[in-house]
Amino acid sequence: MELVIDILIASWAVLAAMAPYLLLGFFVAGVLSVLIPAEWVERHLGGRGLGQVFKAALVGVPLPLCSCGVLPVGASLRRQGASRGATTAFLLSTPQTGVDSIAVTYALLGPFLAVVRPLAALVTGFVGGALVHFAAGRSGDEAGPAANAGAGPSSCALDGCCDDRPAHRHSFLDAVRYGFVTLPRDIGKALLVGVALSGVISALIAPDSLRAYLGGGIVPMLAAAAIGIPLYVCATASTPIAASLIVAGLSPGAALVFLITGPATNSAALVTLWKVLGRRSTILYLATVAVGALATGIAVDALIGSGLVPLSALVNAAAASATGHGHHHGVGLGWWIGRIAAVALLLVVVHAVWWPRRRELAEADTAVGDGLDVLKLEIRGMHCASCVASVTRALSGLAGVAQVQVLLDEGTATLRGKGMSRAAAAEAVQSLGFEVTEPGSAASR
Repeated sequence: MELVIDILIASWAVLAAMAPYLLLGFFVAGVLSVLIPAEWVERHLGGRGLGQVFKAALVGVPLPLCSCGVLPVGASLRRQGASRGATTAFLLSTPQTGVDSIAVTYALLGPFLAVVRPLAALVTGFVGGALVHFAAGRSGDEAGPAANAGAGPSSCALDGCCDDRPAHRHSFLDAVRYGFVTLPRDIGKALLVGVALSGVISALIAPDSLRAYLGGGIVPMLAAAAIGIPLYVCATASTPIAASLIVAGLSPGAALVFLITGPATNSAALVTLWKVLGRRSTILYLATVAVGALATGIAVDALIGSGLVPLSALVNAAAASATGHGHHHGVGLGWWIGRIAAVALLLVVVHAVWWPRRRELAEADTAVGDGLDVLKLEIRGMHCASCVASVTRALSGLAGVAQVQVLLDEGTATLRGKGMSRAAAAEAVQSLGFEVTEPGSAASR
């Protein structure tokens, strides 16, 4: 019982340390979702050349998209005519970081790693995109499959797509809804699991007890990469785990390798990348993540070893998050802010995860068009609201479609309209990297 209490206390301390910064990150992410919607990304990154590769990597850094949510956006980029290089750069930089994970990194690991992490995402995104750009250029496969007007369904069928303004008017409420409902719904469960694992590590492993085994060198980094590459973990949820491992004795460089490889890759995403980008680009993508993560980890540990960056600053920041001490003392204003923010964060996550399902089902029951035909697709591979948005945009642009209702938890898309083609709808969804199954088939269960 005492161990359970220790785990709960440690988990609560981590939650209180990160909550004020994460709530701020949620708000900024909501504002970015209005200022830089996915439709804008798809329109303005659909070009060629190293300039587009750098722009794609740069735009991806602040966007709060995980490794599953970024895939359909990247597939849409490719369909809009983006080069393989620009698409790869966006797919590399986006899942590694975002405004929410940057805020949490600052709270739990200090300002140094909060700067290094997005910088590593930008560099790996540009380098990987450039490698794919030159490789595709030599093979004559630079243009995207939708570079011409007859390339199939496209978000250019949406109203307002062909000018420089967003397709829809966005408001402050849209930003709040994305920041405090959509985004927490995507990462909320993984975030709570990450906080709980951080508490378990803090309670079971004494500070510095792993330093003799995992304190430095290339071996811990290789182990971190081997764990992170096939594992699915979002950038924000992985941060408290890394903080606890640093306190336990893992080198900051090895922890950073995990923070880069975990969000950037997972086994399911690599299969989709193989279909969207092809074998050569996927291999270059994976090699860039692995080599870039190891190079960043080695550089960080080298800076620490030279004394330019004191190890104590990183360890103290991580230890403060794990114990609840260090950012403030006693029970002053900072102590209360952290606890109040932690309660608010829990309420936000609970509301975001469980309330939208009831709303989606209610909307599905009421979204009936008089005299319209109904076409239902069962879709595998959707994991977040970004997946839903990409599928909705792709299906809304098809001929004859008047209404689209995509349910994440049900894994279904219901189309209403006249003269709709099931084959065209399935092709539009599959082009995003998802799988369409026949109702009642074994694969759909």
